[in-house]
Amino acid sequence: MKLNESGLRLTWYALASLLAVFIYFYGLDSQHIPKNGDEYPYEHITRLTADSGKLLPLQSQLDNMRNTKPPLLFWQGIASTDWGKNWTLWDLRYPSVIYTLLTAAMLFLLGWKLSKRAETGFIAALTFLAFFTTYRFGRPFLTNPPEVFWIFLPFFVLLYWRQAYTSRWLIPMLLGVSIGIGFLYKSFALALPVTLGLTGWYLHQRQYRVAEFLKHDALKVAIAMSVAVAMFAMWFVLDPNPQAVWKEFVVGENVGKFDPHGPGYLEKLLWGGSSIWSYVLAFLTNPGLLTFPVVALFFVAYRRRSQLSNEEKLLWIWITVMFLSFSLPSQRSGRYLLAAMPAVALLCALNWQQISRKAFIASLVLAGAVIAGIAYLAVRLQAEMPDVRLYPLTFWLLMSGAGILTLLAIVVPGLTRPGANVVALLVLLCLAALLRPFDGALGNYSAEARHYASGKDVWVPCNFRAMDEGHRFMLPGSEIHGYSEDQNLPVSELATRYPLFAVQLALNYSTQNGACTACKIIGQRLDIRGRQSSAELKEMFLEGKVFQHLFVREILMESPAGGKAMYVQTFAQMCR
Repeated sequence: MKLNESGLRLTWYALASLLAVFIYFYGLDSQHIPKNGDEYPYEHITRLTADSGKLLPLQSQLDNMRNTKPPLLFWQGIASTDWGKNWTLWDLRYPSVIYTLLTAAMLFLLGWKLSKRAETGFIAALTFLAFFTTYRFGRPFLTNPPEVFWIFLPFFVLLYWRQAYTSRWLIPMLLGVSIGIGFLYKSFALALPVTLGLTGWYLHQRQYRVAEFLKHDALKVAIAMSVAVAMFAMWFVLDPNPQAVWKEFVVGENVGKFDPHGPGYLEKLLWGGSSIWSYVLAFLTNPGLLTFPVVALFFVAYRRRSQLSNEEKLLWIWITVMFLSFSLPSQRSGRYLLAAMPAVALLCALNWQQISRKAFIASLVLAGAVIAGIAYLAVRLQAEMPDVRLYPLTFWLLMSGAGILTLLAIVVPGLTRPGANVVALLVLLCLAALLRPFDGALGNYSAEARHYASGKDVWVPCNFRAMDEGHRFMLPGSEIHGYSEDQNLPVSELATRYPLFAVQLALNYSTQNGACTACKIIGQRLDIRGRQSSAELKEMFLEGKVFQHLFVREILMESPAGGKAMYVQTFAQMCR
């Protein structure tokens, strides 16, 4: 079985692209999609700013987290939710997916143009969408999807339309607008890699003749960056309190990232979780299941270094300046390199046939192991709850289809490369399907419970800043407060502090009132705990106690003895 004919291959990739679009929208309203905890404070700031009726200043009840990011993300959330009237995760997140798909569309056009083959364009787009970091950061309400799009857009223009290099004013100004929008989503700190990237590209076009670059192109880079910085500066002009913007964002959020926070700069550069070595590893593992082909790409590029095309060299320049620029702060993370991942995906597509089949086999074997792990979790979870049917037949058909395609792609050489991206995408869909019961009726409070809690103060467990924002989607109309989950307070203690509270307990915990005989159970739901402690993670991996620490039952209780003033005042803002 081989995908030899061009028409058959294009049909395969076209269907795979439609599948990718479906996967990126599937479960978009889920509380449990792969994401970053920053989504919670961003939701908080957006909600309060919308409630204020003004776009500026940004509003927050979080300590030192008001001007944590420029305003465009929050304005985007205000617009997509109609000033908070449609306050759903779907409405907050769908613009992120649109940005991510637009970035994939740019890669499709570049792959097609540079190779003269539509197949390469499909591979570039699918590779980008199959990266786990694209899925994790390209769907939630985060700055990354618009940042990646607007920062990569100028390089797309220069790569797709070679005549853009000759424009003296118009194109540089338009590039500056795109970069400025990126700054207003993320940070002016992007000026360093973007300036170096544009300089490197113009220099490369001049074959590194510095005098010609200074004479003909330096002004173009200066125009683009001046426009971008001027757009970012409008935040200070329009905000009623520019001093707070300077203190909280420029000094706290950006300059603060150079503070090693304890050890010296050099020590943190060489050792620890933010060292240059962990930074390299995080960058190489950003693609998730496609890590092996990406690592192989670096070897292929080194082996072909004297044969690289002009476009490939430009892409490697962009990746290099991104990597070097974000290695300078003391806080280093592979997440900072997301704007370089489109270039990585495009380079993979351009070298798809040169990458060893063994690298794809390794990725497919890893995907098979993940599929088996997901199936195991589903079986164990169903066994823990025999009275409820968690997974329908379609779930097991999906798991079987993903497993069969993985096996075929491993054993049939003609299917290995065409199947690699599709299998990686199917694994993402399998993961989302595994988590789906936690977003349906089983994962949400009943209509009666929501109605009962509406208009009341409810205290919920929280182990991350502003994590209580998530409960506002599950208990609309309630006034949500967070209490620290890290205190490990028993039900009896919570019952003395809060009149209406949620507590997370093991799956096999009896739904009776337990230690609080006077408490009334209002409702319950299934949930997945995040941010386990190091001890809990050790028990999960070494002792197999996955279900004790991962899956929980959240119970909403009312306590007639709760609500003592001293406790309410002391603990109501634990997540703030």
